[in-house]
Amino acid sequence: MATEKELSDFLKSVEKRAFKRTAFAVRDDDSALDIVQDTMIKLCQSYGDRPAAELPLLFHKILSTTTMDWFRRKKVRQSMFMNFSDLAGSNPDSDFDILETLEDLTASHATESAADATSREQILQLIEAKIKDLPDRQREAFLLRYWEELDVAETAFAMGCSEGSVKTHCSRAVRALAKSLGQLGLKW
Repeated sequence: MATEKELSDFLKSVEKRAFKRTAFAVRDDDSALDIVQDTMIKLCQSYGDRPAAELPLLFHKILSTTTMDWFRRKKVRQSMFMNFSDLAGSNPDSDFDILETLEDLTASHATESAADATSREQILQLIEAKIKDLPDRQREAFLLRYWEELDVAETAFAMGCSEGSVKTHCSRAVRALAKSLGQLGLKW
């Protein structure tokens, strides 16, 4: 059984990556934050009594399910209603990411030059843009395997598919990213 501290520590450790993964999927930071918060609440309410070792898999499964539920609700809403906010132009502040702003500075970041920091940030933005361009299932498999560092079986469980499908999605995602980043002059 996970203690309250273990549960809290787990949620703190996963929140930024979960938010970014969800933001890639839904392409809306506000909705992504809602989805991650709902996932955390569901995990605490329904599975808080589970051992700490089970929390990561349960969290990712709940996050995937909650994201799919968001898409289903969005589809229903769009078929029945039109939001006036959907017609508005893009917000100039939409690139602001409070979670990245609050990220702890490591010693290596604190000592690097401004040019190196800018270059690194630009490369990360290019990579994030290319990850966003991946098909949904490829992006989800790629992020779970290589960002969340889940193994193939855990990723298959979280995605609700076979291990072979995970391997196929990951392979295609890596090839697509290598090709598109290579065209930009980045070595993968």
